[in-house]
Amino acid sequence: MTIDLNDKTILITGASRGIGEATARHFAAEGANVVMMARNAARLDEIAQDIRGSGGAASVFAGDVSLYGDVEKAVGMAVEAYGGLNILVNNAGVIDPIAHLADSDPDAWGKVIDINVKGVYHGLRAAIPAMLRTGGGTVINISSGAATSALEGWSHYCCSKAAVLSLTACADKEYAGRGIRVVGLSPGTVATEMQVSIKASGINPVSQLDPSVHIPTDWVAKAVAYLTGEGGAAYAGRDFSLRSDEGRRALGLPLDG
Repeated sequence: MTIDLNDKTILITGASRGIGEATARHFAAEGANVVMMARNAARLDEIAQDIRGSGGAASVFAGDVSLYGDVEKAVGMAVEAYGGLNILVNNAGVIDPIAHLADSDPDAWGKVIDINVKGVYHGLRAAIPAMLRTGGGTVINISSGAATSALEGWSHYCCSKAAVLSLTACADKEYAGRGIRVVGLSPGTVATEMQVSIKASGINPVSQLDPSVHIPTDWVAKAVAYLTGEGGAAYAGRDFSLRSDEGRRALGLPLDG
C-alpha cells in the first residue's frame, strides 16, 4: 500500500490524543502538512514540537468543534499556512457520560450531540468550500459500529454516530461529482482513553471486553491514509470497517488482531 501524502495538507480534529494524534504523526512522517485542532493547546504544542523536531510540518489551532467559528478559523489557518486543504479528518468525539436514558443529564446528552454531530457538520461546512476552490479533496468522518447498533447506555453516542453516517452519505451525494470524496471510517474498538470510560461504566458488552482486543491507534491512522488514496473510492458515501476481513486485508493488517 503506497500512498503519496507528500505536501498534502490535512486538518485533524481531536488531534491531542488517541486516533487524532496517531493520524497527525503518521501523515507528518509521510510528508504531509499537518494542522491539528483540539481544546488542549498545551498537548497540541507538544505533539507539534515532536513533529517539527523530526523534520515534519505541523500547525496547531486550539478550539472547540462544537463552535462553527472555531472550525472555520482552523480551515482558514490551513489554507493560509499551506495554500489549501486537501484532507479533513473529522475525528473529535466523546462518549461520556454513559447512562441509561432515564438517568441521563439532558445538558450533557446535548453536549455530546454538539461535539459528535454538529462538530462533523461544522467540519464539512467549513472545509468543502475551501476544497472546491482548489479542485477537490477528501473528508474522512470517524464513525463507529454504534452507527447501526443499539447499545445500552449509549443512546447519545449511537444517535450521534448514526447522524455522522447520514452526513457522510449526504455529503457524498452532493459533492462526489465535484471532486470531493467523503468516507466514513468505522475502526471498531481502539486502545484509547475512551475505552477507560467504557470499561468503568460496566454497561453493555463492550465494557466487558478484555483490553487486549482493542486495536492500536496506528492501525486507524493507516486506514485514514488508505482512504485518501485510490482504495477509498469504493467506500465513498459509506463506512469502511476495520473490523472486517476485507478492510484489514486492504491494509495488510492481521485478521485476528
